[in-house]
Amino acid sequence: MAASAQVWTEEFVEVAGANLQLVRGGRGDGEPLLILHDELGHHGALRYQEALAQDYRLYIPSHPGFGGTERLEWVMNMRDLAGWYLEAIEDLGLERVNLLGLSLGGWLAAEMAAMSPYLFRKLVLVAPAGIKPPTGEIYDMFLAVAKDFLTAGFHDPENVPEFQQVCPDEPSPELAEAWEVAREEACRLSWRPYMYYPGLPNLLHRLKNLPTQIIWGQDDGIIPASASRLYHESIPGSRVSLLDDCGHHPELEKTDEFLALVRDFLSS
Repeated sequence: MAASAQVWTEEFVEVAGANLQLVRGGRGDGEPLLILHDELGHHGALRYQEALAQDYRLYIPSHPGFGGTERLEWVMNMRDLAGWYLEAIEDLGLERVNLLGLSLGGWLAAEMAAMSPYLFRKLVLVAPAGIKPPTGEIYDMFLAVAKDFLTAGFHDPENVPEFQQVCPDEPSPELAEAWEVAREEACRLSWRPYMYYPGLPNLLHRLKNLPTQIIWGQDDGIIPASASRLYHESIPGSRVSLLDDCGHHPELEKTDEFLALVRDFLSS
């Protein structure tokens, strides 16, 4: 049976001293699921979100400095941002929330969980940044225009139904500006070293009692899949799933396989 279209609401809420842009949707009686977007921001309602909203109550914020959320000048790195988010979650009244992070949002989720693992019920990391790959190099997004960076994140973009939504041939001026603002903030948060924190693998041992699912594309052109092994080794008891013929966005390129993994994990 086809899933019915969800009703999404967008609002600004005062949390942790900032005016946060927040999209909500899903089952009112479902478990909360917080989704943390990647380095180019929230891409709008996507099929995987529509599907998860059938069973969960989704919260999709725009990080400070991304989208419509104001930049916090004191937030200078990912650890600062993770600390801010922990207070924001408290102010939203969320307890034992499921947490799903994508790329930069995956790094953020890992930092948050390492700081306060008992705040979360389960953790899903989708091709997270944050760890230096044992082999290969992280793609330098600042050496390419945003459109080329997005395209490099897909193994076969021509066969991804939502590729044009995420990366249109002719982005509107508003979208192009949003990409550049997001890149600027991503640079501020993740520079020197680029897109990883050397101490993170040692901190992730705190997740030993937090069920964690790691999902990665075998052909990830942004963050090499070799980083999945180090994430898996650093988080005791974690699961890792590598998807064939898939790039940096399993949620878009292998949506059905991605959803099967996430649903099985969250419901178990």
